[in-house]
Amino acid sequence: MAASDAGMVREDEVHGSAGVDRRTLLIGAGSTAVLLGVGGLRYVGSVPQVRPPGGQDEDHLIAACIRCNRCVEACPMQVIVPSRIEYGILGMRTPRLEFSENPPGDMDGIAFCDFCAEANDGVPLCVQVCPTEALKVPEGEVVEDTILGVAELDKDLCMAYRSGFCAFCHDACIEARGEEAAAIYYVGSEDGTSMLPVVDAERCNGCGACESVCVSIQDGSVVNAKERAIVVRSLEYLEVAE
Repeated sequence: MAASDAGMVREDEVHGSAGVDRRTLLIGAGSTAVLLGVGGLRYVGSVPQVRPPGGQDEDHLIAACIRCNRCVEACPMQVIVPSRIEYGILGMRTPRLEFSENPPGDMDGIAFCDFCAEANDGVPLCVQVCPTEALKVPEGEVVEDTILGVAELDKDLCMAYRSGFCAFCHDACIEARGEEAAAIYYVGSEDGTSMLPVVDAERCNGCGACESVCVSIQDGSVVNAKERAIVVRSLEYLEVAE
């Protein structure tokens, strides 16, 4: 091998990792541009998603996200996942929050968004590592006041409403938010035999603690249930449902 060729090989080896990063950036940006050109800012039939902190402006997130997955990798709670195609082609592989992958009833390992209060002193790591500011907390907004979504309770699936008392979502909400800020409380049933959970939508910030521990889809609980009895929905989703 000629000396000049050897030099070129060494130079490629030295700069190889940087080249990969640049290619990833360009491919991601190019893919976004193509998708935007095909369908505008929204894809007809897309399902509004619960987004990580700083991603509540859906149009901005879709336009700026390069699908690099850095936010997914940075999340200490592992509740950020890439969106799948069934939620809409334009938002495919953009970050969304998913709480139902946590084992039901696992009170020792509640998986929820705490805005990195413990991991990074309240500065969301997903926002911190985003290279394009697709995740960006608006100027003047306190991150703890960000509303990620609202928990929606399906009484037909809820174990408390179906067969008696269940306290998992209530206890997880208190664990995550503290008793003063908790958004789930109990009311007595009409016959006075049981206590039933209720979500206070005005106090819920969509952190996902309740969904992460819900036991409604454990084996033998609810036949053919496709999701847990309590699920965090985006504000946009709830507006469309109304």
